Amino acid sequence: MRMNDDLRGQYENYPYPPRNPADEATRLITGSPSHISEIEHHILAGRRGSPAPYRILVAGGGTGDATVMLAAQHAAAGIDAEIVHLDISEASSAIARARIDARGLTNTTFVHGAIETISTRDLGTFDYIDCCGVLHHLEDPAAGLKALRAALKPAGGLGMMVYAPLGRTGVYHAQAMLQMIAGDAADPERISTARQLLEDLPGSNWLKRNPHVGDHIDQGDSGIYDLLLHRRDRAYSVPELAGLLQQGGMRPVNFVDPARYEPGVYLKSPELVKRTSGLNWVQRCAFAELLAGNMKTHILYAVRDDNRTNTLAVPDTADTIPIMRDNDGPSLAAQIKPGMSLKVDMEGVQLSLPLPALAAPILALTDGERSLARIHADLQSSQNPAPDWDTFKNQFDQLFSSFYGLSRMFLKKPA
Repeated sequence: MRMNDDLRGQYENYPYPPRNPADEATRLITGSPSHISEIEHHILAGRRGSPAPYRILVAGGGTGDATVMLAAQHAAAGIDAEIVHLDISEASSAIARARIDARGLTNTTFVHGAIETISTRDLGTFDYIDCCGVLHHLEDPAAGLKALRAALKPAGGLGMMVYAPLGRTGVYHAQAMLQMIAGDAADPERISTARQLLEDLPGSNWLKRNPHVGDHIDQGDSGIYDLLLHRRDRAYSVPELAGLLQQGGMRPVNFVDPARYEPGVYLKSPELVKRTSGLNWVQRCAFAELLAGNMKTHILYAVRDDNRTNTLAVPDTADTIPIMRDNDGPSLAAQIKPGMSLKVDMEGVQLSLPLPALAAPILALTDGERSLARIHADLQSSQNPAPDWDTFKNQFDQLFSSFYGLSRMFLKKPA
């Protein structure tokens, strides 16, 4: 109980991440999980929310990034959504509420409480639950996940983020040092001590050498506290995360940026690619985590283990509609030249994903409204030689694999 009081006190005094409601006038923070395109693809098999109010729970909503994104995106899409923001910190929730008010949104309610108490709150069940950066701070993460499962409708889904160990190399070393020298001190003294330690870290220190974490650099006192002084903090490898999901009665749908979890993206040896392709999905993801060495979080979508709904993993029919996440297809098409590959920097790892010959013409027609059948028809009238369906479909599948692998392209079904 003392530990829970400490956690509550942390977020009352140091809301995280620090946010200014006035900034809502100039930007909308978007991310993963819980981007509307990701939810529709991974959880709803390409469909929009039901005609009845689409119920969303943000479990551990903090200062409101996910809550604001979900509320704003569903309102903009004209989807009747009811969003519940649940958090143990009244100070954090006050910031989230002010951000919602600044946008004039009316589809969100705020509830004060812990994830473990959901069953006692009479909140009903939800079509979708966001739980980002919370489970790894609970005393019993599996019990917390079970509580979320119980709050999900049978066909509902969960977007979650937990810490990963390799990309946070050095964080837990610094936490251990600070516990030794300032574990029982008052919070202001602990933060002051952490700042002094950060200044004195030698160049050989693992945290000093880790370019993948920066909250202690750019997030002020809240960032230092959340990264280095948190009272309860653990990280999950891929196998450990798979075990947590199983304990919680959930099954994974896919990771965000799934290309990062495929060994073949990194490996150049055909023999090694062949060997890793024989592993099961969890083993391949675990291998890729060890190979890349830089993953600091795992972000994924999951459903109840009794949910047999087939997710829209690949473009399966001609009426499927491809949709770009943030970059509209036509503007991206103008940047693609023949023979180019899709190059991206994943926190120090350079990935190069193949693009087909028709990448630019297909992207020029990918406006979130045209189906595959219509894109193909338009290409037949504009390309010489005109591609037949099989040629087009093979090239689109390659294009989709590359952009979906980076969470840039998703699929939806007609209304």
